[in-house]
Amino acid sequence: MLKFNDNGIYCEQADVYIDPWGQVDRAIITHAHSDHARWGSRHYLAHHFSVPILRWRLGADINATGIEYGEEITINGVKISLHPAGHIIGSAQVRLEYKGEIWVVSGDYKLQDDGLSTPFEPVRCQHFITESTFGLPVYRFPSPTMVQHDINDWCAKNAAIGKTSIVIGYALGKAQRIIANLDRSIAPIYVHGAVHNINNALAQNGFDFSYAKPIEPSLTKKDLQGVIVVAPPSAVGSPWLKRFEPYSEAICSGWMQLRGARRRRGADRGFVMSDHCDWQQLNDAIKATGAENIYVTHGYKSIYAKWLRDDMHLSATEVDTLYEGETIEGEKEEINQSESGIAPPLNTEEQSL
Repeated sequence: MLKFNDNGIYCEQADVYIDPWGQVDRAIITHAHSDHARWGSRHYLAHHFSVPILRWRLGADINATGIEYGEEITINGVKISLHPAGHIIGSAQVRLEYKGEIWVVSGDYKLQDDGLSTPFEPVRCQHFITESTFGLPVYRFPSPTMVQHDINDWCAKNAAIGKTSIVIGYALGKAQRIIANLDRSIAPIYVHGAVHNINNALAQNGFDFSYAKPIEPSLTKKDLQGVIVVAPPSAVGSPWLKRFEPYSEAICSGWMQLRGARRRRGADRGFVMSDHCDWQQLNDAIKATGAENIYVTHGYKSIYAKWLRDDMHLSATEVDTLYEGETIEGEKEEINQSESGIAPPLNTEEQSL
């Protein structure tokens, strides 16, 4: 039912694309991260939590429709519905059914409940398209509760000695997860402008992050001493940070599980926090779908597809896409394994699934 072509994941029967990287007529968007939601399509369909963010990122005048989880629409006989992916606020899996054949496009997802995004729900299907950002056994993420406790403890220690705590996480998704779980009694919370803009978009659907204030030009170094600042990865090493001196900097990322990742990024502390699945979550999610045919996209796709074939005895194929996953920190070189030689990349003009 689905194919990969030059524009993305395509359902010919319904004439729709899921997370297209080209400009198409009708696009279904799993979530609003820029590698999955791109400018130029004539119409967008997404979960209604994602729509204000799509308008902020792609233009206020885009033609975008929001629907609820589980709400079903039918296009030329294809039943289409969205289901929670647990990745970020508004993230969704796309279920497509036609003549008894069921496909699920998961987008990006995680099984850990972060207390903010709607938790992942497995959807039974015959065909499942999965990411593999952290598709190696080395990735075993700690519980979100433990990580957030460590972040608050680190911030409190910094505040006690008059240091500003700079907490680095993606402006959409991870930043809100960090903010929502910070102990507000430690110190005032401030955010980078990119994070503030996303918070304002999310406020349209009732998500209140108003206690996390933007950095106004009128604020002095004294005003910012000992506070907590949540900022995106683009702030790392930038002159923008100088106004917060003395400060301590921490990066929140799944890559922080790797030895040396924090050091290479020049951070004082690394917290293992990801909005993607670790190794066990990937395996559990795929088993829960009951799918026999798995299509592995971005990440360690060749290694993970081979694992699914050899150890889980599934029909697993790696496919090329333009999705990026959690790559800004770029720490894959820590793993002394290569995808080359395990399975050749799919490089035909159109890959039929």
